[in-house]
Amino acid sequence: MAEGDLRVGIDVGGTNTDAVVLDASDRVIAKAKRPTSPDVTRGLRAALDAVLAELTPYGTDPAGSGPGAAHAVWSRITRVMLGTTHATNAILERRNLGRVAVLRLGAPATTSVPPLSDWPADLREVVSAGEAVVPGGHYVDGREIGPLDPDAVRRFLDGVAADAVAVTSVFSPANDEHERVVEELVRREYGLPVSVSHELGSLGLLERENATVLNAALYTVAGHVISALTTALAERGLPARPYLAQNDGTLMTVEHAARLPVSTIGSGPANSLRGAAFLSGVEDAIVADVGGTSTDLGVLVGGFPRESAAAVEIGGVLTNFRMPDILAIALGGGSVVRGHAVGPDSVGYRIAEEALVFGGGTLTLTDAAVAAGRLPPGASGWRERLEAAVTAADMSEDIRDTLQRALAVADELALDAVDRMALGRADRPLVAVGGGAFLLPARIPGVSRVVRPEHAEVANAVGAAIALASGRVDTIMPAGESRSKAIERVKEEAAARAVAAGADPSGVQIVDLLEVPLSYLSEPAVRVHVKAAGPLAR
Repeated sequence: MAEGDLRVGIDVGGTNTDAVVLDASDRVIAKAKRPTSPDVTRGLRAALDAVLAELTPYGTDPAGSGPGAAHAVWSRITRVMLGTTHATNAILERRNLGRVAVLRLGAPATTSVPPLSDWPADLREVVSAGEAVVPGGHYVDGREIGPLDPDAVRRFLDGVAADAVAVTSVFSPANDEHERVVEELVRREYGLPVSVSHELGSLGLLERENATVLNAALYTVAGHVISALTTALAERGLPARPYLAQNDGTLMTVEHAARLPVSTIGSGPANSLRGAAFLSGVEDAIVADVGGTSTDLGVLVGGFPRESAAAVEIGGVLTNFRMPDILAIALGGGSVVRGHAVGPDSVGYRIAEEALVFGGGTLTLTDAAVAAGRLPPGASGWRERLEAAVTAADMSEDIRDTLQRALAVADELALDAVDRMALGRADRPLVAVGGGAFLLPARIPGVSRVVRPEHAEVANAVGAAIALASGRVDTIMPAGESRSKAIERVKEEAAARAVAAGADPSGVQIVDLLEVPLSYLSEPAVRVHVKAAGPLAR
């Protein structure tokens, strides 16, 4: 093999952190699964070490004391792609978030609904360093609501102590001039990082503003993640360039991620969908990613995740950046069985200690599946340990009956979820991936067949490793004679954003173009959404 022909994909899940190594032919040549640690980073390092040890036949110490031959193999790794839950966890747990000065450009038109009005009180208290609505913003057709007032911006910022500033201007997707002026002012005069809404969300002031504020609050978290990843690579002597996964199933450079960390939220399900498409060779399908705690269901359209049309809620806050259309149900390999109920609580990463098939004492959905003859590839001794545990217990027949009924309940939950995602179409296959894919039955009504690809248990990490870099633009433009030229400009901007995220300029293509006519305007206009994607630059 040629030098520089390997790449690593890592995905941090709620139960396990998975890692894979792919070669130049996109073959999986090493894979590993390790429990996700409470601080996420330790689990990430453990998975990286494990997959590096799998990569070399020498069983060397990943810390660097093994034979030089191992490091010769590692030197061929040129890229490491990470999908992580750091940002999601920070918002859900209200920890490690920065203090944000929230600035809206839209007075007097938008003062009736102040910024962060619909935020949970505890999150608002942690994040907000102060909020203000100052003159500025534009109408939907690009005309100014009123002139920008830089002095009002200065007066507000002089009175707050913040780690970052979030700037949202009315209809900035149509005209971002005021946001750019304020961004430059803040960087020049205050030296603070700035999150601007036209880079994040689409139309919808409050949701776009929420996403912009969350993005600013995550700058510290992003810095820690990037530092931990680059340090881990340096400690292991890996010359690889790091990338982070986005919530649409594509990648971005760490420099881009430092500016737009909120884009990493939801990257896990997107990785699973892309990995499922790659491993199965099926581009239009329902995908079920069965983990230790939950099952995420999504839909592949042309090999990419179907995007949600609804506003996405994160930690109690509505946002409007595009996310995969995901249905999550509390059903996983570690789901606890009590009577005829399954979950919603789970033993999570402790399944290897607590499930009966591993010698533990807790009835789990994995035990129910194994009792029915559903086993993952390579499962050695599971049925024997389960039978020994059930036989040794009092009322063993009751336990068998409980497991049988629990599996029937779980199957019904899974079938209902598939039906909800199918939207009446029964001609698509279902691709089962994740460490708990074996839990699903062989036949599922509402799908043409069930596909279980090789390496399905690490599909999320594979999805990260094979992902493209992308950029998108959502804006409003005239519908007249200049429309075609305007659309070409938007395509060029989307392509430029893809290149900024790490794509090779020569390989960028427009993969999505959507036009929606807008009614009741003084001049005809259309809303245009463009997405460009391409392979990573060498």
